[in-house]
Amino acid sequence: MMKAARQHAFGGPEVVVYEDAPVPDPAPGEIRIRVKAASLNPPDWYLRDGYRALPPDWQPEGDFPLILGTDISGVVDAVAEDVAGFSPGDEVYAMVRFPEGMMGQSMGHAEYVTAPADQVGKKPASIDHAAAAGAPMSLLTAWQFLIELGHEVPNPFQAKPHVPVPLKGKRVLVNGAAGGVGHLALQVAKWQGAHVIAVASGRHGDLLRDLGADEVVDYTQVKVEEIYRDLDLVIDCVGGAPAARFLETLARGGALFIVNPLGFDGYAEADRRGITISATQVRSNGAQLDAASSLLGDGTIRVVIDSEFSLSEVAKAHARAAEGHIQGKIILNIA
Repeated sequence: MMKAARQHAFGGPEVVVYEDAPVPDPAPGEIRIRVKAASLNPPDWYLRDGYRALPPDWQPEGDFPLILGTDISGVVDAVAEDVAGFSPGDEVYAMVRFPEGMMGQSMGHAEYVTAPADQVGKKPASIDHAAAAGAPMSLLTAWQFLIELGHEVPNPFQAKPHVPVPLKGKRVLVNGAAGGVGHLALQVAKWQGAHVIAVASGRHGDLLRDLGADEVVDYTQVKVEEIYRDLDLVIDCVGGAPAARFLETLARGGALFIVNPLGFDGYAEADRRGITISATQVRSNGAQLDAASSLLGDGTIRVVIDSEFSLSEVAKAHARAAEGHIQGKIILNIA
């Protein structure tokens, strides 16, 4: 047996409990990982409460008990016979079974987790497990939006595949720049040679400048759409219907990438202005984590940690997520 964060019903933070669960066995093509740290992501708290924001016919039934958690860092414990490239003792990090496991099959908030080997990357040796656990979903989202899609799975948000655009020398605005995806998208764009404008509340200003932002805008004080024009790219890490306001900031031929496009209704206006609208669903990808590993290892890209909790304090971690205004990532230290 192992300890895990499990829930037996949908609800608030209090439904996630620290209790015993069976240790999983790796299936063919998988490895088992002794989890040292994990992080919370929006899909975790969406599933915890049963995706209440979705229409009733889209909400999951719930196969209880559920173990949440996609993002982990740890040490390989066992390897299926058909897996090459990993050995017990290897330090690794991964986003486990996403999006195919988004209804509870990822199961990373536990002392052990299994993962398909091709979804696992080698952890940078120079960063700790907490920082590595904070990276996978947010960094893969930034990577797949801005650098390389990395798969040919049909896009659930649009008929065409998402295509990243060149960033060197471009003016790029990142909305929600202090959040999990935003603070990493900022750094990826800067690494690629963009002039980066970071939009967040004023209290994050010093952090965003330290991460490399060329300009920082406090959205509580000014309206971005009133002060910027002729930008090349906006990556909106908040999304939804309000993303339409960024159309005014973009040059003809520019692009608006929306991490959460649900509710956006500005497609006709974008066509009129000659602006590309695009979105995609982040997917697990061990090769991309390996590609990003050196950037995390040498500090070119770093993970900001909002707060840390032990696995036994998992309900407190979910309560912190429910407060909002998260700066970086919420971490569970497991071992």
